[in-house]
Amino acid sequence: MAEQNGAVATKARKKTSVASKRSAGLNGPNGRIAVVAGVRTPFTRIATAFRDQDAVDLGAMAAAEVLARTGLAAGDIEQAIFGMTVMKPEAPFIAREIVLASGMDARTDAYSITRACATSFQTAASGAEAIALGNANVVMTGGTDSTSDISVPLSKRLADALRDASQAKTNGDRLKILTRLRPKDLIPRKPSITEYSTGKTMGESAEQMAKTWGVTRAEQDDLAHASHTNAAAALADGRLDAQRMTAFVANNGKTVPVSDDNLVRTNSERTGYDRLKPIFDRANGSVTAANSSPLTDGAAAMILMSEERAKALGYEPLAYIRGYAFAAKTPERDLLMGPVLAAPLALERAGLSLSDLTLIDMHEAFAAQVEANIRGMESKTYLPDMTGQAPLGTIDRDILNVNGGSIAFGHPFGATGARILIQTAHELKRRGGGLAMTTACAAGGIGAAMILERD
Repeated sequence: MAEQNGAVATKARKKTSVASKRSAGLNGPNGRIAVVAGVRTPFTRIATAFRDQDAVDLGAMAAAEVLARTGLAAGDIEQAIFGMTVMKPEAPFIAREIVLASGMDARTDAYSITRACATSFQTAASGAEAIALGNANVVMTGGTDSTSDISVPLSKRLADALRDASQAKTNGDRLKILTRLRPKDLIPRKPSITEYSTGKTMGESAEQMAKTWGVTRAEQDDLAHASHTNAAAALADGRLDAQRMTAFVANNGKTVPVSDDNLVRTNSERTGYDRLKPIFDRANGSVTAANSSPLTDGAAAMILMSEERAKALGYEPLAYIRGYAFAAKTPERDLLMGPVLAAPLALERAGLSLSDLTLIDMHEAFAAQVEANIRGMESKTYLPDMTGQAPLGTIDRDILNVNGGSIAFGHPFGATGARILIQTAHELKRRGGGLAMTTACAAGGIGAAMILERD
């Protein structure tokens, strides 16, 4: 009984903390920025359940579903902000295509954003800014990506030859250009997530961070196992049902439902992780396929409103966006440490400290990246040396990624931020309120952090 009373008292203190500090953080002329609803498609491994869907298809599914669940009319959305990272050349204006494909009013304003893995953190931030400035009261934000629909890059010599042949005036000139090609020129280049400025893959950067920050293989595998275990538990007890839709897709002339996140290991065993070999540094590495986020297809959408509009329409917000920040560092080393720089800014803008938090959700690009980020946040020298700010303090592992993360669910680049925000907002509701910090690393040395609150 004493333990139960203590838990109740702790919960009460957390709720008091939210209420007592409400003057801090993001507000507009019509109150706070409310996350009214959010939904995502199932996240599926590349070339599986969504192999025949593209980013527009997936984004439109999520947008139509969140619109239907809220009961809003198609014309109630004043602005739609969506992004993707794996660019679809035929549909670069992804936000507008989603508006048109999802049944929203064709007069709905829209614009697209790309910020690599932090894309739908940015769409949410941009929607919040529009509401805070009084430019809108109802905004749909989100992100989408299909790695199954990725364009296979041609070799440089083949691409150049095809370009020149298309400009040639005669068939003879075209033939002369094409005969310069050799068999090896016809082999497509393997798609990879590579930093343009450094030429290094994300995995190579994760390996460097593991070595620099002393992150062991065992720590990485422990975190990956925890991600799958937590995700499996959340799925099993229905915690994620309200935030995940069933998608219906065409398959061999039939319409079939897709309802499962098919990457989550429902019976994850810790010993199984030890058997995998490193993939980016085969001789001395520790980053494996099992402790990295896999290539994934999926989309997510959220409805943001001003607090005043949400109350007028009778909605109970899942949470409020209290503050956010983006930060950047040089990508040459420690590419994925951006969240360490963004987190203190977001907390400061929200008028909070690490000890105020009820939940922390960090995007798991790689287990090595998460562990390095935690070391950076807790380091007595990293933040003071990088920014002049004091260390954040100790990360409470008991409140970290409690329902699983990107290693378990997968990582459709443009949609992951929205998945994290939706998942965290629902968890705050389930717990009866509190304060949460969400973060994501991204290409180019970018970091994102966003603070959610629920009374």
